[in-house]
Amino acid sequence: MPFSALGLCPELVHAIGALGFSVPTQIQAEAIPPALNGADLLATAQTGSGKTAAYALPLLQRLPAAAPDRRRPVRALVLVPTRELAVQVGELLAELAAALPQQPRVAVVYGGVSINPQMMGLRGGAEVVVATPGRLLDLIEHNALRLSAVETLVLDEADRLLDLGFAEELKRVLALLPARRQNLFFSATFPPEVEALAQGLLHEPVRIAIAATDEGKPDIHQRAIRVDTSRRTALLRHLQKEHGWKRALVFMATRYAAETAADKLYKNGVFATAFHGDLSQGARQQILDEFKTGRWDLLLTTDLAARGIDIEAMGVVVNYDLPRSAVDYVHRIGRTGRAGASGTAISFVSASTEAHFRLIEKRNGLAIPRETIAGFEPVEVEAPQAAPSAETLAGTGGVKGKRPSKKDKLRAAAALAAAAGDKTKA
Repeated sequence: MPFSALGLCPELVHAIGALGFSVPTQIQAEAIPPALNGADLLATAQTGSGKTAAYALPLLQRLPAAAPDRRRPVRALVLVPTRELAVQVGELLAELAAALPQQPRVAVVYGGVSINPQMMGLRGGAEVVVATPGRLLDLIEHNALRLSAVETLVLDEADRLLDLGFAEELKRVLALLPARRQNLFFSATFPPEVEALAQGLLHEPVRIAIAATDEGKPDIHQRAIRVDTSRRTALLRHLQKEHGWKRALVFMATRYAAETAADKLYKNGVFATAFHGDLSQGARQQILDEFKTGRWDLLLTTDLAARGIDIEAMGVVVNYDLPRSAVDYVHRIGRTGRAGASGTAISFVSASTEAHFRLIEKRNGLAIPRETIAGFEPVEVEAPQAAPSAETLAGTGGVKGKRPSKKDKLRAAAALAAAAGDKTKA
């Protein structure tokens, strides 16, 4: 099915073709027609499936024509969790918008940089704004823009936008939007909190869930290597030298760990650098550009790079530290094996993290064989889990279904009160 069959105007069909997209992906084929018709969407699909274009194309086509010589109100708002994703989404929207007869203005705003240039850039308005929630609120407080005319709201990476760090800001943004608008929620995963938000905001949404079929699944070879915690950096260096990795993303638990390991690797002849939220926006963009052009072989990063960043030919992802959740695991390894390419995802599993990795496997329906690398055989032993005590099993212990519920406790309290009353009467 060509893009022209989805109801898109010829200009956008030509523009998307010029960007190298010949046929729509499944999420694009299913999301674009109802979005063009003004329906609310709740769409989920695996990473790398083309979700950005799935909302960018109908968003641009539905924009009303700009009035000449008048300030341009914000008609479409795209909220994203990270600066890097904001830049990528803004670039795609700007490239597509340039093909339209009346080109809408696209503004990209995010924190970590001076607010003054962004305020200057918004003079005269912008029909489309791509923003991180915090900076958007800052600009509103400075009267740099208003949201009273927004007709389309997009939440890209909706699950991440509901993390504790964004939930309050998102709530404040939603309160500033007009009640009548189109809502498009896109993400790779939709946990219960996103479903709850959708029920309160979306009106009879079209639900699109693209399952990862064998044909559509990213070609990612997943490996789990047993290694002692103290030898992970040495193993990482060994693997990079042995396989000649030229573009590998390594996920670390903390910014300090990323800096420390990057320094050790660089001193031992590996072109590695750290990438995290403490860096200025300029430094982050420079590191990404250098990584894309081959200046760095290893990019050691926090979960900052787990979402939205699309780097061509990312052949390897390494979980130096395991992710906190099964969902984060999916997002991390989704940085490789994109756009039809194959990739490898390696997880370092120590004795202390074995139980956590088994949980990640269970939640994602995986069974990854454990490997050992010659010269890096682990000596640490997994600590046995303590057996539950007799009191735990018999009383309020940890066996699901055996613990008295809140209602049981209330009933028991009521029974005790009734019994005490009977004794008083007697």
